[in-house]
Amino acid sequence: MKECSIYIGGEFAESVTRERFESIDPYTRAAWATVPRCNHLDVTRAIESARRAFEEWSRFRPSVRGNVLRLIATRLAECVEELALIETLDNGKPIVDTLAQVGSLPEWFRYYAGLAETMVGHVMPADQGGMFCYTQYEPLGVISAITPWNSPLMLACWKLAPALAAGNTVVLKPSELASASTCEFMRIIRDAGVPPGVVNLVTGFPTDLGTALVTDPRVAKVTFTGSSAVGRQIGTLAAGEIKPAVLELGGKSAQIVCEDARLESAVAGVVAGLFRSNGQSCVAGSRLLVHESVAEKFIGLLTDAVARLPMGDPRDARTRIGPIANEAQFLKTLGFIEEAKRASATCVLGGARAVRSGCEGGWFIEPTIFTGVTPDMRIASEEIFGPVLAVMPFADVDDALRVCNDSRYGLAAGVWTQSAARYYELANRIECGTVYINTYKNVSVSMPAGGYKQSGIGRENGGAGLAEFLQTKSVWVGT
Repeated sequence: MKECSIYIGGEFAESVTRERFESIDPYTRAAWATVPRCNHLDVTRAIESARRAFEEWSRFRPSVRGNVLRLIATRLAECVEELALIETLDNGKPIVDTLAQVGSLPEWFRYYAGLAETMVGHVMPADQGGMFCYTQYEPLGVISAITPWNSPLMLACWKLAPALAAGNTVVLKPSELASASTCEFMRIIRDAGVPPGVVNLVTGFPTDLGTALVTDPRVAKVTFTGSSAVGRQIGTLAAGEIKPAVLELGGKSAQIVCEDARLESAVAGVVAGLFRSNGQSCVAGSRLLVHESVAEKFIGLLTDAVARLPMGDPRDARTRIGPIANEAQFLKTLGFIEEAKRASATCVLGGARAVRSGCEGGWFIEPTIFTGVTPDMRIASEEIFGPVLAVMPFADVDDALRVCNDSRYGLAAGVWTQSAARYYELANRIECGTVYINTYKNVSVSMPAGGYKQSGIGRENGGAGLAEFLQTKSVWVGT
């Protein structure tokens, strides 16, 4: 049984209460690790540590902070296999996917190490005589960073790298459903020589920690990735303190397959965009809008491709679909499937718990495809976060856009067409933060990610991600 620790002030520690909770391997449904259950007193300790460290860290030259980030990148690159396996045990994501995700993360620290050195202000032309005016960028202070269970380490690094580069200090809180990989990452933080208190980790349940992480007056900003429902609560708490928040929330992303699309490529994109992540991704392409002239052929190709995906032990490099990450999500997804059947949608693939060989002991659900779906059905409007695809035909571009944009979410969308004029039009008219053309679910440290509408506020990655952790000061000098 692995025993995880919290990390405060450069030291691994137990929680104040010394209570622990179990982490469950979704493949075996057995406990494999224990995690400290913190309370508000641990949060107070972590914030105090971060605030003390901020006084020194914020005064380091950007190049010095950059060197520390490069050391994190180097140490992280040496531990990819170990961290990927821990994450697979914790949330059931196939090892082939966790290796790819964790293997990409050193680039986040290298990128922001370089970008830190570009944080220069500007001399501004004054419209009043005898004045010299300039701006400068400064860090905010202590950042509370709260991450979800589906990609815990990746999303932690998306927050940590720019926050640290900008000169902030961080209190990090991973999901209680998948904390182990983030706990292990703290050893990299220590070994890379990050000064004590610059990065702190608390673990536990939102009911014990959430309010303190957001409302403590020493916290300058909150960055959260998770559901829209929880994001709304965090945003409300932050607003009550006149405190900014970056909220990366849910989605109900559409993939639009036009009549001139290369169908084989589009099939691969739909499979990768939903089923390869078991639907447990904020940008999961869970709505398929396919032109009525190619719908029957496309659904046939897609069904065949999905049915061939290997499902089973997520530690096996051949596996492409692992278990659902936790029991609550497993039961929620099955509930959506049963409701869709009652609503008279047609299940053409899956639609039940997986009982195939190698899946008997875990929280497995067969990849599921529904046709005969209408936009008012819950499987077409609600974020399921499971391997369930809602298929709807469309007659023309305006019809596709009407259905695509008729959503309270606006995170991502995919377009499959060979017409440049059409994809420019669709990219301009789709109401979401990211549009993929003839590809899907790509990620780059230099490309901002974020949502419209109830998919969130703010951006991560790229220069926009760094700007979220800076504030601008205007200086007027009289001559």
